[in-house]
Amino acid sequence: MTIRSALGPARDPFEAIDAAPEDRPFVVAQLGQSLDGRIATPTGASRGINGTCALDHLHRLRAHVDAVIVGVGTVIADNPMLTVRRVPGRNPTRVFIDPHGRLPDAAHCVRSPCAPRIAIRATASALWPGVEEIVIDACDGMIPPGEIIRRLHERGLRKILVEGGARTISMFITAGCVDRLHMLVAPLIIGSGVTGLSLPPIAGLDGALRPVTHVHLFADGDTLFDCNLRSTGQTNR
Repeated sequence: MTIRSALGPARDPFEAIDAAPEDRPFVVAQLGQSLDGRIATPTGASRGINGTCALDHLHRLRAHVDAVIVGVGTVIADNPMLTVRRVPGRNPTRVFIDPHGRLPDAAHCVRSPCAPRIAIRATASALWPGVEEIVIDACDGMIPPGEIIRRLHERGLRKILVEGGARTISMFITAGCVDRLHMLVAPLIIGSGVTGLSLPPIAGLDGALRPVTHVHLFADGDTLFDCNLRSTGQTNR
């Protein structure tokens, strides 16, 4: 994968993860979308929106963290493996947000023992072999993201990737739990379908998030926006 910064010499997009403080969790979220902010067509087709460079980048992100979080809807819809098979590195612990015990035992990421597996649930449910369960009380029908991060950190999982889906990522950003957002944008206009981030409505632009952002152009045309959600200011262009 070749990365070229739109602003001159490329800054390593993994530097912030590697330099994360030792005394608290560090959370990075990753989302891939089209130019018009779509993550899937109206029928749910999403494979191929982003190119191979973006896929390599995602696998490198996994290799830089201790755990990767996905919602159970992503497991059911996409059946991801959640490995680092495209790059050197260690497979991260897989964490499934599964409030109501819907996790399919046949899913690749549930069945494979190549990394620890944890199910986050609102009530105790049936466990598959090798899957640990963490029960966290739901609040207004949602398991609080901050409590998920805290409980994972207690287990030594300090660097955490929130990988999907968009609803899960939006939930963690809304809760103020994300340090870094890696937004991968493909030079593609879908025109309809499923949108990406969905945050609470704001009345004016003074309520918009304005993270300090570094922009990287991949060799196949996809663009990475590395957004520091803990630092605001003029967005780099």
